[in-house]
Amino acid sequence: QVQLVESGGGLVQAGGSLRLSCAASGSIFRINAMGWYRQAPGKQRELVAGITGDGVTDYADSVKGRFTISRDTATGTVYLQMNSLKSDDTAVYSCNAEALTAYGSGRYPGNYWGQGTQVTVSS
Repeated sequence: QVQLVESGGGLVQAGGSLRLSCAASGSIFRINAMGWYRQAPGKQRELVAGITGDGVTDYADSVKGRFTISRDTATGTVYLQMNSLKSDDTAVYSCNAEALTAYGSGRYPGNYWGQGTQVTVSS
């Protein structure tokens, strides 16, 4: 199993910044990709930003130029730097990882989620 623990959410005024962190732990053989998703009340969950094991990044159009995803492969931690926050960014942000877990000689793919962290942007 893989555990993902998020931190860094909170309340911020419009135009402000927050940095989210997500630390992965467990019987991890390799993390292939990590990403941040968000879900606002009454809306579907959407991909905010993703990063592959090779460092290739992808962003939702709504956050391009404002958010930056990065990853520390040594610690298995992914970050989301959020700048110029808007009220529309208010949501629960969840970390996701596609990983191979190791049990003995076996390798098992899986998709894992963190518990989510609330980001609230006041206008």
